Amino acid sequence: MADGIVGAQLKEKVMRTSFGASIVAGVAAGVIFGLMMQVMTVPAPDGSRMPVIAMVGQIVGSPTVAMGWLFHLFNSAVIGALFGWLIGPRVSGHGSGLGWGAAYGFAWWILGGLILMPVLLGMPPFAPVMMPEMQMVAIGSLVGHLIYGLILGGVYVTVARGARVAVGRVTPLGSS
Repeated sequence: MADGIVGAQLKEKVMRTSFGASIVAGVAAGVIFGLMMQVMTVPAPDGSRMPVIAMVGQIVGSPTVAMGWLFHLFNSAVIGALFGWLIGPRVSGHGSGLGWGAAYGFAWWILGGLILMPVLLGMPPFAPVMMPEMQMVAIGSLVGHLIYGLILGGVYVTVARGARVAVGRVTPLGSS
């Protein structure tokens, strides 16, 4: 009986640490992707160019680099948490973490970069691939999302494994 209670508490702690690992991984990947968006530029409404990260801030009404970073890192944490919840149980090691991470990054490029962001900025879905002046931005966004996903998957595995070791139970990531 006591072993069952201790086992349940241990499993709960591992689940919490895996969830935490997915948030840490999301923010870590978000920092790298954010640095990319800091140096990439897009056409601004006034004809000048602005950093992509400032355009991210424009989604919440403040086209500034600081607001772009704040909003981007918040989203990175949430998207990382979703990765841990939806895909984490399928990840069994670095290879699968990287594979699932790249697929997840590609999915977020379509959902976030090609649908949500353009719509939230008053453009039609898929505008970045349809507008000639934005096509290079779309390619940069694809590369950024893939890198985000790869880092997310790799860091998730590393941190989740460390969390499992810290609570005294070393198991493959995908097993219970």
